[in-house]
Amino acid sequence: MDVLRISDLNQKQIEEILFLAQKLKEEHKAGKVNNSLQNKTLAMLFEKASTRTRVSFEAGMAQLGGHALFIDFSSTQIARGESMYDTGAVMGRYCDMIMARLYKHMDLEEIARGSRVPVINGLTDIDHPCQALADLLTMKEKGKLKKGAKFVFVGDCGFNMANTLMVGCAMFGMQVVLACPKECQINQQYLASARAFSNVVVSHNVIEAAQDADVICTDTWVSMGQEKEKEHRLKLYMPFQVNAKVMEKAKKDAIFMHCLPAHRGEEVATEVIDGLQSVVFDEAENRLHAQKALMLYLLGKK
Repeated sequence: MDVLRISDLNQKQIEEILFLAQKLKEEHKAGKVNNSLQNKTLAMLFEKASTRTRVSFEAGMAQLGGHALFIDFSSTQIARGESMYDTGAVMGRYCDMIMARLYKHMDLEEIARGSRVPVINGLTDIDHPCQALADLLTMKEKGKLKKGAKFVFVGDCGFNMANTLMVGCAMFGMQVVLACPKECQINQQYLASARAFSNVVVSHNVIEAAQDADVICTDTWVSMGQEKEKEHRLKLYMPFQVNAKVMEKAKKDAIFMHCLPAHRGEEVATEVIDGLQSVVFDEAENRLHAQKALMLYLLGKK
């Protein structure tokens, strides 16, 4: 089984992974040793830069008694023309799992097509299931992952995080609002998938969208590979900054989420991300626990 998109998992499977993640988190905090992945190896293929993905997967494998191999995309034969399919086929003969963090989702699909071991999406241009699992775990811990709760994604609603979270949150019956400029091109495939589970509304007014929200989430406006568009994108999305005025419209116990890295003063005001409602570092920590659970799940070590 591969996890290339959040939709590769159904709600029951996600619930099992989140339950296991909570258990692993408690055990880790208590100092309990877990060697469930002893003698197992994870190949980590990176085309895109990373902090949280690399450290959380590498630490996670170590904590489970396994080993993680960091493989820089540019230092492999891919850089000299070897196909993604062949790369997946070869890595799958050496390792027990492959995690890849790439620009193009189609490249990830080719790796998975060639591999005979589980392939995990560490991020592509259209989906980020590992981050979504961490976010869902955080919402569960904070009492927000429940039917009817209101999840608002603000800003660039046409990229990987909005895609993944609209589907993931809708699976649990949350009311999803996508707050973005009219010019933002929302992925219609993901929108249709999300609407098959719950109500998903597109709003072009961030203040109205934030009304009575339980969760407000945003992400960077300039993703890796979009640097040349920075000036235009900052001007386009600035009216959708999550600031105190936006948070005031949400419920008093609402939480603010951001997958990081954050750009204070752009997509989020400093007063919000460093404020009492922010859970961004709990969210970042949960990458570790959610991914440990995912790896155990994929290798049948539940």
